[in-house]
Amino acid sequence: MTQTLLVELLTEELPPKVLAKLGDAFANGIFNGLKARDFLEDGAAATAYATPRRLAVSITKVRATSLDKSIREKVLPVSVALDAEGRPSAPLVKKLAALAAQVGATVITPDQLERAQDGKAESFFYTYTAKGSALQTGLQIALEESVAKLPIPKVMSYQRQHGRAAGNTVHFVRPAHRLIALHGATVVPLNILGLDADKITQGHRFLSQGAIAIDSPESYVETLISKGKVIPGFNERKEKIRLDLLGKAGDDKVLMPESLLDEVTALVEWPVVYECKFDDQFLAVPQECLILTMQTNQKYFALTDANGKLRSRFLIVSNLETGNPQHIIQGNERVVRPRLSDAKFFFEQDKKKALADRVPQLANVVYHNKLGNQLQRTERVKALAGAIARLLGNDAATIALAERGALLAKADLLTDMVGEFPELQGIMGTYYARHDGEPDEVALAASEHYQPRFAGDALPGSATGTAVALADKLETLVGIWGIGLQPTGDKDPFALRRHALGILRMLVEKRLPLAIPALLKEAVALFAGNGNFKDPSADVSAFFYDRLRGLLRERNYSPNEIEAVVAQQPEVLDNITERLDAVQAFAALPEAESLAAANKRITNILKKIDAGKEGKLLGTVQNGLLRETAEQALYSAMLLLKPQVDAAYAQGNFSGALKALAQLRQNVDAFFNDVMVNAEDEQLRNNRQALLAELHQMLNQVADISKLAA
Repeated sequence: MTQTLLVELLTEELPPKVLAKLGDAFANGIFNGLKARDFLEDGAAATAYATPRRLAVSITKVRATSLDKSIREKVLPVSVALDAEGRPSAPLVKKLAALAAQVGATVITPDQLERAQDGKAESFFYTYTAKGSALQTGLQIALEESVAKLPIPKVMSYQRQHGRAAGNTVHFVRPAHRLIALHGATVVPLNILGLDADKITQGHRFLSQGAIAIDSPESYVETLISKGKVIPGFNERKEKIRLDLLGKAGDDKVLMPESLLDEVTALVEWPVVYECKFDDQFLAVPQECLILTMQTNQKYFALTDANGKLRSRFLIVSNLETGNPQHIIQGNERVVRPRLSDAKFFFEQDKKKALADRVPQLANVVYHNKLGNQLQRTERVKALAGAIARLLGNDAATIALAERGALLAKADLLTDMVGEFPELQGIMGTYYARHDGEPDEVALAASEHYQPRFAGDALPGSATGTAVALADKLETLVGIWGIGLQPTGDKDPFALRRHALGILRMLVEKRLPLAIPALLKEAVALFAGNGNFKDPSADVSAFFYDRLRGLLRERNYSPNEIEAVVAQQPEVLDNITERLDAVQAFAALPEAESLAAANKRITNILKKIDAGKEGKLLGTVQNGLLRETAEQALYSAMLLLKPQVDAAYAQGNFSGALKALAQLRQNVDAFFNDVMVNAEDEQLRNNRQALLAELHQMLNQVADISKLAA
């Protein structure tokens, strides 16, 4: 018969940022430990609970005794177990005696053993039934293993003050006070962290009084809610907070990032939402500053109107329910005022000095000891942003905007506001640049040049922001790689993978006609004269194409389709989506498989051509040397189709070009069936190789379709 099991560890307040992980790890560790020891029936399920003061798990269908097990144990190789006359050897006698003691048998005789093949030799085996163990034994081990493997950020050491373990030093994330272990209504006598298990817990520190007895695992949640004023389920508590916040917000929008919601959920056992207000004068401060200080320092939830404009009211989540919450509300309003005042002070002080006047001070900020200071880096990014704007064909005024945007992009790092809130870098630069009267594109570049910050983030919206973002990421990628700090394995401390993906997304999604080799050449030139720097262009280029494969896989193209385009390492990526779509459409045609296989065969043939011709033209096809009907027909079809294919390619109609090539299928198949490419006659051989080279060029103009072959 099975029953539900409950294990709860009551502690001092646990670290809020890792509470959810601790709760899941505690529950999963015990569940998996019991499952491995055969204490769980099929369909058993675990429910994790985590509050600021407890970790708990409820597991259904738990056996009181684990199942008996049939164990087949190797005794000895036959060559060791028997002597020359085939009689039991001394080692076998000794082994059987030890095995009998181990399994609780009176005696084990040789005739009870199974003789079976064991690899290349034979061995004796003994099969016996191991009796199941009591839940207390298995659960004790599972609990100890689970506690030992908890993802604890920092372990505390403390002495037990009460009980039979008083005076002993204990190591855990926080001091533990009580342990519950109930199987049905029966206490399982466990001990951990100096605690003996019983059925007593405690509720909310202030809203409940005294010890609370848990009669059964099934009554755990209801008992804690009704008597303890504790919602034990982390997700249930989180959802209540979310709904209460939305209810209090009314028509306004609640800013509740998941990380803040998780942290607040980990700080309260009985959440109650109250509405507070701050002085409207603070709304003159950039709202990002106010929102960040409320979220980061106070764990408050800001409100905006339907247009995203910050309201002067905000919401707090309290751990106290009271009929007269005014003292709680006023206390929080009193606490937030100095924070908002600080933000207002920083903003007003920062505006007294223009961003342009801060730029020279970047010389005092180290960027990297092998790459100089932030001012030197700013000069490099400025030069590169201008070069990118020129490569895009912009006029002198647009180029000047890109250079100005790059010059001011990092200046806000020296402001008081960003010094207090580093998360606001770029955002504050935009506010201050606008205050200084800078062109709006220059101001926007201060924040846009960080984009995209993460996967799925928006790209820069302005031309200036795009040029500066490309320059900033490219300078970092080439510079850091050039001093030997490229990513290794899963280590990427300078986020070069993210920078590369950001560059690729801008090139692809904004359809920028910028060649990767040209960009790398401009970036590498910035580091001329730096003895620490070695040109990483080849490695960075390969890195780009590898990242590009990953980026395109996320867009539902098959690996073969991606490889058909990327294997050619296209220098410009503005039309790569059209190329892929064309390849995808071509791959669905009935002629595709045959042409792809033929193209693969052609590629292999051309690779084997005399090394003296490598990298050189194979000559032009001479019509008079086309002797076989199949090669004549193929060449005629190629001449007929080439203008159509070239025109479609020139117009960017890649799908049309590939579909036109599909008409060559029968001619190509006939050629390989009827024509010997490597003819003994050298003139015929060279002419046929030239024909294949022309065909290869036609087939691979859009993509290397040989990559579509299985």
